[in-house]
Amino acid sequence: MQNDNGVSPATKKNNKAEMWLMSHTSYFKPEHLHVLKERLSRMPEESVDMLMMIELKNPTTILLFSIFLGEIGVDRFMLGDTGMGVAKLLTLGGCLVWWFIDIFLVGGRTKVKNFETVMQTLNLS
Repeated sequence: MQNDNGVSPATKKNNKAEMWLMSHTSYFKPEHLHVLKERLSRMPEESVDMLMMIELKNPTTILLFSIFLGEIGVDRFMLGDTGMGVAKLLTLGGCLVWWFIDIFLVGGRTKVKNFETVMQTLNLS
């Protein structure tokens, strides 16, 4: 069945999901994009609309917080790793060793956290 514009609801849903995914590709690891695309193609339109409400973390923003405030654990708190954030805060970033290592790992960790958030949201719908 088609609407007034000659576009079927399924095509409209797929276009919306693909547009969302294309605008958020930098928020996920490349291997996660294929899984997300497959999952989104099978979702009902209401679930695709839920994507617009998900709050994803920008890996670049988290990296900047890690560089400038990572020694006191702000990057970990922003990602929801409260225990590690407290540990970094109390040890001054593990005597700055933890802080230095996290600068290189925080981007990938942010992308994995974003993927987990989207998958959890899609599983709930």
